[in-house]
Amino acid sequence: MPIFVVHEHHAKRAGLHYDLRLEMDGVLKSWAFRKELPVEKGVKRLGIQQEDHDLDYASFEGEITEGYGAGKVLIWDRGDYEILEYVPNEKLVCILKGSRLNGKYVLLKTKMGWLLFKA
Repeated sequence: MPIFVVHEHHAKRAGLHYDLRLEMDGVLKSWAFRKELPVEKGVKRLGIQQEDHDLDYASFEGEITEGYGAGKVLIWDRGDYEILEYVPNEKLVCILKGSRLNGKYVLLKTKMGWLLFKA
């Protein structure tokens, strides 16, 4: 089963944000959100898609010392997930099985970015 991880990233330039990373096609597909990810229904978060990361980045915690992302990175949640529906660059419906994020989630592309909510 593929894995997911959420990094709590205290970036010096971009500020606190949360990076959702899903294992897909041999890499971690990544989205950045300004607020904690929704743990209950009715809460929505708007984010932007980021560059892919290597799978070994899923276990990273520590300090990024250079570049735009410089700052402290912590693992906020992790687990595995199951894809229920996937339309590339449009929509992903999945079941996340983590300690904080648990249940059915939708990641939907909009004109403003990517909307994430618990279904």
